[in-house]
Amino acid sequence: MENQFQQTNTNEIELLAFRLGEQEYCLDIMSVREIRGWSKATPIPFSPPHVNGVINLRGTVLPVLDLAVRLGMPPAQRSELNVIIVVDINGHTAGLLVDAVSDIISVTPSDLQPAPEINSEDASSCIKALTIIENRLIRVLELSLVMPSISTDAA
Repeated sequence: MENQFQQTNTNEIELLAFRLGEQEYCLDIMSVREIRGWSKATPIPFSPPHVNGVINLRGTVLPVLDLAVRLGMPPAQRSELNVIIVVDINGHTAGLLVDAVSDIISVTPSDLQPAPEINSEDASSCIKALTIIENRLIRVLELSLVMPSISTDAA
């Protein structure tokens, strides 16, 4: 797992933790471009259910994914308390709608445990590792699996 994350000089991995409902997730902080407050997205006809729509990000049309729906959970309750995490993965930029950003956590590669193997085609395969911090089980997302076809999802 060491090569899959950006590491600091102290051999720690920095992750951005966030909440979806009662569950906590995180992702590699190096894929995060910015964190913005919620803004209403313009729906796109015939888009997948997890594509909330698009927003204008300084002149760029940015697809916004409801991460809860993408991971098989009920849709996020949309309010001013929601946050959009703007991420860049494999040259594609998208916004991930989440309930709240928790904090930035630093872990060592030995703190990460592999996710249990589940033979399924659903979004549970998007979890590449688990870590426990202060008795909280935090799921580490594999963004390339969360957004495998972002260019076609937004069209």
